[in-house]
Amino acid sequence: MSVAPQLALLRKRLEEIKVAGKSKEELQAIEDSKFQQCLKEWTAKRQAPPKGIPRFFERIPKETEPLRMKLRDAARTNLFKRKSLQLLDNDDLKELYVLLDQNQSFPEEQLMTYADFQKVQSLAREKVKPYLTAHTFAKLQQGDPQGRIPIMSIFNYVMHKVWLDQTRVGLSLFDATGQGYLTSTDLENYIIELLPNLPQLKGLEESFHSFYVCTAVSKFLFFLDVARAGRIRILDILACSFLDELLELRDEDLSKETQEQNWFSAPSALKVYGHYLNLDRDHNGMLSKTELASYGSGTLTKPFLDRVFETCLTYAGEMDYKTYLDLVLALENRAEPQALAFLFKILDIKEERYLDAFTLNYFFRGIQEQMKAHGSEAVSFEDVKDELFDMVRPADPEKITLADLVACGQGDTFVSILIEFHGFWTYENREAMSSEPSQD
Repeated sequence: MSVAPQLALLRKRLEEIKVAGKSKEELQAIEDSKFQQCLKEWTAKRQAPPKGIPRFFERIPKETEPLRMKLRDAARTNLFKRKSLQLLDNDDLKELYVLLDQNQSFPEEQLMTYADFQKVQSLAREKVKPYLTAHTFAKLQQGDPQGRIPIMSIFNYVMHKVWLDQTRVGLSLFDATGQGYLTSTDLENYIIELLPNLPQLKGLEESFHSFYVCTAVSKFLFFLDVARAGRIRILDILACSFLDELLELRDEDLSKETQEQNWFSAPSALKVYGHYLNLDRDHNGMLSKTELASYGSGTLTKPFLDRVFETCLTYAGEMDYKTYLDLVLALENRAEPQALAFLFKILDIKEERYLDAFTLNYFFRGIQEQMKAHGSEAVSFEDVKDELFDMVRPADPEKITLADLVACGQGDTFVSILIEFHGFWTYENREAMSSEPSQD
């Protein structure tokens, strides 16, 4: 609580009092009495009920308000400057490591007691001290009987925290509204600025940059924009691993295997876009339902494809690259809650937020048709229906909700059985496939 207002008021009251002929003790008593009176009056004002509802919302300035926009931009610039000055640089980190190394009681084991930790905190620079709190020491405990922690755990924690702070400031620079969110356009601008600093992407042709940015942004939006509001919280970006995967491309010696598993790598982006071009047989830049039918193993069922084009954004009955990316992310990550939500919306033909036997039968007819086309005897739906419900074990024995599908842990298998003949065949022959000897 600030006492500046009370002190100013106290000085004013004391000036009004004639102090001539008063002893030092009497003056002290007068000062204490007046101070208590001023403090009482100020406290009463602070505790008084507010008049009306306090302001809790500040609207974003419009383009027609240039002065408000300039004031806002200037305030944000000053804020980022202050935050940047609080960040630790390489010299600060080197100095911290030296302090940790020189003040450990168990140098052979590289362990530090809490007393050592407090000593380091007292010797560290002012802007390093906020990283060396008692809470941090407790958080880094690893079950040592004497309560010691490795000095590398402290150093790595501080480095990671500094990286998060730096990244948050960097992302906030692209937050056009200053509300803590990044829209798809903000994300695109961030990745475009990042491209020259990623050695693994230097080989990409400039004409492919726009498709690469679209491919990269799609993963952030698909998994983090759960409400499909067209924006993502900066805190959510920092909390997930996608940014780590993207910044991993700064490593010039990244292995081929690692790049193939990284959605943001050049080989991965080129593969996804290459598949899209291969499906686009008429070369008009869009995918028709017939062209999309060749996706993957080419065994996606007709009922599923029909629903994809009914529920997903299309243009004159054809799918663009952005919508295709969402479908690819859903089909390649079927076990993830976001992918199950995407596919569940497609399966929910009655839009009642649950799947019943009628809905399951509607999609399974597509599997039966493909079985006949492959010369196999069609399996009865009744034989499969009980297996599907037993697999999910829904709260309502006749209705499968998205929550049931996510909770059961087998949502990917459930969906695959209904939408893809290859997925159904794999499930039906799982025992025979598991008993086959592995091949080198």
